[in-house]
Amino acid sequence: MNYKETGVDIDRGNAWIETIKRLAARRNSIPKVGIGGFSGAVSIGGGRSIVACCDGVGTKVELARETGIYRGLGQDLVAMSVNDLVTCGATPLFFLDYIACGALDERKMESVIEGVLDGCEASGCALLGGETAEMPGVYAPDGFDLAGFAVGLLDEGRGADGCDIVPGDLIIGLPSSGIHSNGYSLVRKILRSSGVSLGEKPTWGDGATLGEILMRPTKIYVRPALEASSIGAVKGMAHITGGGIESNINRVMPAGLECVMDYSSWERPKVFDFIAASGVSEAEMRRVFNLGLGYALAASPANADAVVNALKSTGETPFTAGRVREAA
Repeated sequence: MNYKETGVDIDRGNAWIETIKRLAARRNSIPKVGIGGFSGAVSIGGGRSIVACCDGVGTKVELARETGIYRGLGQDLVAMSVNDLVTCGATPLFFLDYIACGALDERKMESVIEGVLDGCEASGCALLGGETAEMPGVYAPDGFDLAGFAVGLLDEGRGADGCDIVPGDLIIGLPSSGIHSNGYSLVRKILRSSGVSLGEKPTWGDGATLGEILMRPTKIYVRPALEASSIGAVKGMAHITGGGIESNINRVMPAGLECVMDYSSWERPKVFDFIAASGVSEAEMRRVFNLGLGYALAASPANADAVVNALKSTGETPFTAGRVREAA
């Protein structure tokens, strides 16, 4: 069982990004940081840049409809953008949301917006506005989709763009809160084939139902990421989203370098064992899911302890998850 069989083709998605980069390189005339990173930046002078990014929550919305759990989707929406935004060291300023639906269900969408406000509060930014579009004929009466847009401010020279990463540098990981918001097309296929009830309380869980475990919102890493980057010892940061751990960390690596991960160095949440037991190979698990590592930071061995202590000061439990080497 794999992600591509559900209709999600990671390779095709990566090729599409390259197409967008090629088109934008021909047409964009505004000074910018290149497209294809976790966020994009435009200089506004005075040694500062505006940084922005957007994202959604994917087919997790379908699982929300099945479980009736909607509030966490709002935090997911904020987290997927602000966690990307902060990878360059930018401080989130404000967030915008977009809701498209077949028919507006105020009760459900109020829960979503409460979750958006939870996420904004946790990341220190404001919900500035948004758009709610009723689109009958495009969406089913109970169907909807979400998109979010985060904007932040970066003091130039204080970023962590990965340019200084060298072989031997360490990868420091931060735990995820679960699946976060990627891989749900595969999760939903597994649920359909297994016949397991979302209302069941699995023996490997913590007393929560399977639905509650699967709907836990994406963790927000803004505070620990900014605290660690403020000491000037972080060389690069990555938010582990679609494409898995190595693919996302390698996005911030200079050409010719790659990460090599020690997958035994952290505890994998049991929900991933449940997914793997349904017939998903280890290689596919590593390519699709965060496997319990939601955010990564690169630092030299000499500065690793300082970075770890900065992260611990925010209540995090960091661990050394890998290292950098020359690409094989």
